[in-house]
Amino acid sequence: MSDASRAGGATTGSTSGAVRVAFAFWITLVGTTVPTPLYPLYELEFGFSSLTVTVVYALYALGVVVGLLVFGRLSDQIGRRPVILIALLLSVAADAVFLAAVDLAMIIVGRILAGLSAALIIGTATAALAELIDPRHPKRAATVSIFANLGGLATGTLLSGIVSDVAPEPLRLPWVIVLILAVIAIIALRGVPETVRERSPVTVRLQRLHVPATIRGAFVRSALTAGAGFAALGVLTSVSGLFLGMVLHETSHTLAALVVFVAFTGAAFGQLLTRVLSSRAALASACAGLVVGAGLLAFSMWMALLATLIISAAIIGVASGVAVGDGIATITMKTEPQHRAEAVSTFFAILFAMLGVPAVGVGLLIQTIGLRPAGEIFSAVVAVLALVVLLSLLRKDPAPPAPTAKPAA
Repeated sequence: MSDASRAGGATTGSTSGAVRVAFAFWITLVGTTVPTPLYPLYELEFGFSSLTVTVVYALYALGVVVGLLVFGRLSDQIGRRPVILIALLLSVAADAVFLAAVDLAMIIVGRILAGLSAALIIGTATAALAELIDPRHPKRAATVSIFANLGGLATGTLLSGIVSDVAPEPLRLPWVIVLILAVIAIIALRGVPETVRERSPVTVRLQRLHVPATIRGAFVRSALTAGAGFAALGVLTSVSGLFLGMVLHETSHTLAALVVFVAFTGAAFGQLLTRVLSSRAALASACAGLVVGAGLLAFSMWMALLATLIISAAIIGVASGVAVGDGIATITMKTEPQHRAEAVSTFFAILFAMLGVPAVGVGLLIQTIGLRPAGEIFSAVVAVLALVVLLSLLRKDPAPPAPTAKPAA
């Protein structure tokens, strides 16, 4: 984004505008995780398999990746508020499709729409909050963005889990609640001042993926660690309900939602931890956390234990949040401004690809060898990835070459 665009930040009513944008950000992300504890119910209702559940989840991640790469710069071209409005409209459309869903095809359409809405809101709302909140407190804007984003992901699953356990129509009522809140967010958007003053022609094209050579090593380490964490979060999100029902014979949707809620809440706090950790310490901590969390996840699958499953979700969430925070900090601090957007898009494209693709792999394994062995194998892969990065951090950087002595005169 240009300095001129940023300079146009609103000064009148900016606090009110920031609250409204944060609410829009939050409710859009809420809608993306409402289906999580409901997948076992959809499986019974429409007769599809656990593999189909993971494929549906992967299609959401695909929608996010495509949206990031195609529409990543749209808010710089037409303004923040119009793009947030488009994201909310897509979210409402996704909610409405789920509300009226009668077959698997509608579930797939709803997930793709939700992925596109998330892709549009993540970057746009983050930029809008940075421009609406007092620039003298940049950490405040970052904190609000983190909790609107990850707080929305955590709230969506808990909301639908609780509602589906205590109220009638478990596949309908959660969507009614979220849809009403999204409509309120659309109405509230009228009071948000536009912060982009200089517009440019709309050019919709695939954004180039690029990693600057100056940060390539640090970028790869952060992306691998955060990607392994996102893979674990994706599998937890897509199959935790199936594990609780098939292995532990727990029918509570709230309990299934709690596992995912703990993971995303941990990720929010993990991102905040990067403010007090050096980059090397943050990444080493994230790798160690993923190794421990993946080990506990495998142990939970092997022994069919709920307590260690929740603990592993918390540890994986915190470790993932630390890795993501470190990656973003590395890009923003060590990349030239003209390459920053490309690097951020590349980073998140990798993360969301890792969120969806491994979930499908686990789904295929479940069909072949069963849920528990599939979970154990997946946990081992996550642990190995994190361990590889951790070992690379422990290697000492090569010392610079000694200067050549000059011959005597």
